[in-house]
Amino acid sequence: MRPALKLSLVAIIFVALSLAAFAQGNDFSKVQMKVTKVAGTVYMLEGAGGNIGASVGDDGIVVVDDEFAPLADKIREALKGIPEAKDKPIRFVINTHYHGDHTGGNALFQSNQTPIIAQDNVRKRLTTGGKAGNGGSMAMDMKAAEKNGLPIVTFAQDVTVHLNGEDIHAMFFPSGHTDGDSIVFFPQSNVVHMGDDFVTYGFPFVDITAGGSAEGIVKACEEVLSKVPADVKIIPGHGPLSKPDDVRAFVKMIRETTAIVEKNMKAGKSLEQMKKDQILADYKKYAGDFISADAWIETLYNEETGKKDSKFMKHN
Repeated sequence: MRPALKLSLVAIIFVALSLAAFAQGNDFSKVQMKVTKVAGTVYMLEGAGGNIGASVGDDGIVVVDDEFAPLADKIREALKGIPEAKDKPIRFVINTHYHGDHTGGNALFQSNQTPIIAQDNVRKRLTTGGKAGNGGSMAMDMKAAEKNGLPIVTFAQDVTVHLNGEDIHAMFFPSGHTDGDSIVFFPQSNVVHMGDDFVTYGFPFVDITAGGSAEGIVKACEEVLSKVPADVKIIPGHGPLSKPDDVRAFVKMIRETTAIVEKNMKAGKSLEQMKKDQILADYKKYAGDFISADAWIETLYNEETGKKDSKFMKHN
């Protein structure tokens, strides 16, 4: 299989179905929801897409992200299994960004009288559909969401939901994983859900086509770390429950690999030459089936090229 075609297919698999769902043969009936108590009112649910956060208490349930439509009933059942939930309603769903492995259940939850909340750009991208990708060989078409899957409450910078003794604060972080990322803070429980601005599967997917950037991810991570206590519990967009040191290591990797790509670009190397030279060989532990070292080099190369083009256009 040609490298470019292979990368495109991998991107489609992840964004449309997610790695976990694909690993189970795309059969959602085999997916089991794992529920973990994080701290205070907050739980983490893992299934076949992005991690779900949930504040559960006397006032009801606030959910962060809702994975895929075929899993909506399983998510509801998993939540009912939490002792504090009993028969409490799901009051709100907050989307951290627009990708289908985080918003696929929107229509089913909203049709059951659960309003969807998201940053303005999430609704715009779900309304129109369009392209997703790293600005190069990783690219796919994103279908527009059905009307009932669109967030009905949107915000520009931030919004706070006051339930269960929590001030659940969703804050906009521009140009990170996408151009509509929200990171959700649960201050009373000392938990933060970082969406896909922080993941643990290795090199991250940066949706450059949808306004994302590695630079924005670094800024988001560093700002979050500056706002939270040292013992905060961190729910990543994908992967196990994490700590601030995990985020610091993630940021360090992005900074270092970015510097390597920039150095090689300044030396006049082409994208293909950098891949051939395996300039990120020292970071092989971050390379995976989804984002390989070559895909990450391409992402950083495309981002840096885009910056130069932007500066050129602005200057002229």
